[in-house]
Amino acid sequence: MRSSFRQSVLLLALGAVALGACRKKEVDSLEGPVPAAGFTVALNTTVYPVVATFTNTSADGFLYQWDFGDGSPLASGRDVTHTYTLPRTYQVKLVVSGRGGTGFAPVDVTIPSICSNAAYAALIDCGKNNATSWTYSDQPGAIKTFAANGTTQLSASGVLPDCQGDDQFQFNQSFTYTYDGGDNCGANLNGTSGFIFRPTANGLGQIVLQRPKSFIGLTDSVVNKTYDIVEASATVLRLRGTNPNGTITEVTLMPTPPLLVITERRLTGGSSRTWVLDNTVPNPITVGTEAAPESYYPNGPIVAAGGLPACQADDEYTFTSSHSFVYNAKAETFVAGSYSCQAPRSLTTTFTFGAAAGAGQAQFVLAAPTAFIGATDAGADHTYRILSINNRTMVLRAGGPTADPVFTFKMRVK
Repeated sequence: MRSSFRQSVLLLALGAVALGACRKKEVDSLEGPVPAAGFTVALNTTVYPVVATFTNTSADGFLYQWDFGDGSPLASGRDVTHTYTLPRTYQVKLVVSGRGGTGFAPVDVTIPSICSNAAYAALIDCGKNNATSWTYSDQPGAIKTFAANGTTQLSASGVLPDCQGDDQFQFNQSFTYTYDGGDNCGANLNGTSGFIFRPTANGLGQIVLQRPKSFIGLTDSVVNKTYDIVEASATVLRLRGTNPNGTITEVTLMPTPPLLVITERRLTGGSSRTWVLDNTVPNPITVGTEAAPESYYPNGPIVAAGGLPACQADDEYTFTSSHSFVYNAKAETFVAGSYSCQAPRSLTTTFTFGAAAGAGQAQFVLAAPTAFIGATDAGADHTYRILSINNRTMVLRAGGPTADPVFTFKMRVK
C-alpha cells in the first residue's frame, strides 16, 4: 500500500516537471530576435506631385507602420507608396513589430522641386506667391480650334462674352486647381481638382486635371483633360488639348487682374457701360445706417418689384473707362423731398475710382456737386461704394462708412 502511494506521488511529480518543461518550450517558441527595420525609397520624377515608392528591407517583423513625415495619416503594409505635394526634406519613420519586440528606422527623404521648369514656374509663380490665378485673354481669339495637324486654324473666338471672360483658373504649389466661373453663362461648374504636371522632353510640359468634369476653356473639349503648354511666361499662358474628334483647342490666358481692376472693368464694361435701377426686384432702394442699411423703413418693403416711379426707373447712368460719367434723366427726374417728377437734371461729369473706404470692393466719387445716382438726396459727399458687381448686376451704396443715412441701390446693366 505504501509502495503504491509512493509510486503515485512520483508519477505526479514527474508529470508536473514534464508539464513545466512543455510550458517553458511554448514560451521559448514566442521569443525571437528584435526586428531590424529598414527600407529603400524610389522617387518618380516623371510627373509631379512626386510619388515615392517605399520598399521594405526589414527582417524578423510581421507588422509595419509608416509615418511619411508630412502630417498625413499613418499607413500600414510591407511596401507602400505615397504622394508628396510639396518639395522639402521629410523624415520618414518605419516601425516594425515582431516576436522579439519593435524595430525603428528613420530616414530623411528629399522631394525635389519642379520650379526649375520655366513653364511650371510661370504657372504657379514659383518662389513668390506659389499660386497664380489666370483668366482668358481680353484679346480676340482667346479660344481657337485647329485641325489635327495643329497648324490649320478652323475657328477663333472674338472677344469672349462677359459671363465667360471673367472665368478664373487658379493653380498652386500643392497641385490643386480651382475653377471659378464668376458670372456663369449657364450651369455653375465651379470646383476644385488635383492636377498633375508632366515635364516633356520636346516641350514645356503638360497639365492633367484629375477631377471628372474639370476643364480649362471649353467644357466639352480635350481628351482625358490633358493640356500641352505651348507658351508660358509672367504675362501669358497658352494651352492646347486634343479633342475627341481629333481637332485641337487652344486657350490663351493672362494673369487675373487685381480685384480693383476687375471691379472697374465690370463697372465700365471695359469701355462704356450703362446701368439702371433694377426695378424688377423688390426694394431696389433701401435707406438706413451702415450697420443696418434697411433700418429707416423697418416695417416692410419700400418699393415692390416694378414699383419705382416711371421717371426714376428709366434713368440711365453710364460709366466709361476714361472716367466719364453721364446721367440721362430722359424726360424727367424724380426729386426726393417733394416725391415728384420734375425737369430733367441730366449731366456729364468725371469720376475718380479707387479702393473703398469701408465695406465694398471699390468706390468712385462723382466730381460735379449736383451729380447723383438713384436718388437726388443720396450721397451728399458724392461717394458711391460698390458692394458687389458682376457683368449683369451691381449693389451700390451712397455715402461713406460714417454717413447717416446711407442709401443702397440694386442696379442692373441696361
